[in-house]
Amino acid sequence: MSKKIAIGGDHGGYEYKGKIIPWLEEKGYQVKDFGPFKEGAVDYPDHVHPLCDAIESKEYDLGILICGSGNGVAITANKHKGIRAALCWNAELAKLARAHNNANVICLGARFTGLEFAQTMILEFLQTDFEGGRHQTRVDKINC
Repeated sequence: MSKKIAIGGDHGGYEYKGKIIPWLEEKGYQVKDFGPFKEGAVDYPDHVHPLCDAIESKEYDLGILICGSGNGVAITANKHKGIRAALCWNAELAKLARAHNNANVICLGARFTGLEFAQTMILEFLQTDFEGGRHQTRVDKINC
């Protein structure tokens, strides 16, 4: 069974999101778009919170959030107790975020990352499993 992926962001990530969704679907992923659904300025929390709720409820396995810098969506996502959102700027970070931190949302900055490079990071993130073990002990200590 393929992983179910939730994707969203803001106007800064709108263009990338539109290209990443069909690319992921071609690879066999089930993808739900949490918006925005048209060009124009939006408030990223309006799209980040529903996406995170869907991951926390286990409706979706992993999430992808894209805004201009990646920071706004990461900060917002990490307000959710069950979310571990990682701002990534290279493929090794994306892999380690999953393997060591059990991150369940990758956050990308479209203004600072080329589309093909963003896709490389997304694949690393989606195809890497959490290693558990000593890392699980640390992850268990994250929530306040």
